[in-house]
Amino acid sequence: MLIDSKQNTLICLVVSTVFSMILALILSLVGIINVSLPPKMKYGMVFEAGSSFTELVIYRWPTEKENDTGVVSQVHLCKVGGPGISSYANEPRKAGMSLSKCLDEAMTIIPSENQRETSASLGATDGMMLLRLYSPDAAQRILEEVSRTIERYPVKFMGARILTGLEEGAYNWITVNYLLHSFMSYSFNGVWVRPATTNMYGTLDLSDTTTRISFIPNVDIEDKREEATFRLYGVNYTTYTHSYLCYGEQPALNKLLLLATAGKNLANAISHPCYPDGYRERVPLTSLYDSPCTQHLAPSSYRLDLRGNITVVGSGDTLDCRSLTKRIFNFSACGKTQSCTFDGVYQPPVSGKFLAFSVFYDTFHFLNLTSARTLQEVYDKLKEFCSNKWDQLRAQYPKERQDVLRDYCGSGNYILTLLLDVYKFTEDNWSNIIFQKQVDKTNIGWTLGYMLNLTNMIPAEAAVNVHGQEYRFWRAAIFFIVLALSLSVIMLIIYMRC
Repeated sequence: MLIDSKQNTLICLVVSTVFSMILALILSLVGIINVSLPPKMKYGMVFEAGSSFTELVIYRWPTEKENDTGVVSQVHLCKVGGPGISSYANEPRKAGMSLSKCLDEAMTIIPSENQRETSASLGATDGMMLLRLYSPDAAQRILEEVSRTIERYPVKFMGARILTGLEEGAYNWITVNYLLHSFMSYSFNGVWVRPATTNMYGTLDLSDTTTRISFIPNVDIEDKREEATFRLYGVNYTTYTHSYLCYGEQPALNKLLLLATAGKNLANAISHPCYPDGYRERVPLTSLYDSPCTQHLAPSSYRLDLRGNITVVGSGDTLDCRSLTKRIFNFSACGKTQSCTFDGVYQPPVSGKFLAFSVFYDTFHFLNLTSARTLQEVYDKLKEFCSNKWDQLRAQYPKERQDVLRDYCGSGNYILTLLLDVYKFTEDNWSNIIFQKQVDKTNIGWTLGYMLNLTNMIPAEAAVNVHGQEYRFWRAAIFFIVLALSLSVIMLIIYMRC
């Protein structure tokens, strides 16, 4: 009877084990789903070589792109020590050496397995543009030295060159609209989608040496030289973009001083309407013409001997200052056409909203003009500031550098002339200009736009899919597998005791 009882137990255990295995097998075949593995990441890095600084920006994006364009994010920013690379005209090797620290830093941030496929570029802007004007050989030697330095690192070097004004303006436009989610936005269900209604912003940039504008006009662009075309996230875009070298803030301030001296007896004190009343300074004549932007303006009588000084005194007259800023530009070359800025440069009528950044923002922010709702309010506040005595300004802004504080009136009036007389904004569309330093806590610059455009040329990689199982079915299958194994162990023990 005992043997029969053990045999019956073994039979029950065998049946239960087989049943558990069948259930486990069935459960392992249901609830199967395809699971996409997290995409791999690609990296790219860009040196921005400006007139007074150099920065290395590292970006990354998923290998699975959205309509051929990467969803790019900034990973790291490294400020290169020292001045801009154009300052090394007499010591070009130092320009290359200055990049090493940031490159070493980048190699600790980019995973080693990604480094050899990481694109690395250097784009030089205003400072190198000016250097190339008066010393093209020096500019070329600097580019060769920075190239040698970058090529020593295990990255995919894409070249070092001086960007055109058209490129920088277009990349600024891409950066701004990307940060404002004009191209793509992240939906509630976790996917990138193109907004149903897009609102593309134009861009207004004013640097130390250059001013530039970029926007999508409502009319066809007549001068194709001012046209920039690119494809982002499956959509084609065409912008009007123009860059004016030597019409940035610093050349403009120099030209204002030159215009103030025009036709005057330099042995007497020169009155400058853009300087505060009460300001007085001795200015070396050489400083008026030591820039590539003003060298050609030197009168022939001064070109042989510029060793003297002149005395400049401020009068703080806003209207005269504004009138002086208009004389910087040759508006007569446009004739009666409205599609022209100055010097015969074509521009279609501005349309849509604009983001004004860099010196546009910095100057208007200091003058408390960024929130001005009407053009008249801007006029009134600027007049009020320019009418301050020099002693009043120094007492009110004790921490401000005196040469910078001195120039705010001239800079503010120059910006008004640019926006109203050159770019032809009016009182009706003044409110379309938004003065802003950052977008989404990110400084505005060309490098992000450059990298976004570059991702179009880097092949995408298809998402890797694997088979998975819903958790509830997986848990049930594991339970029956464990049960079957346990029953098998019990059967073995009973069998060995028989």
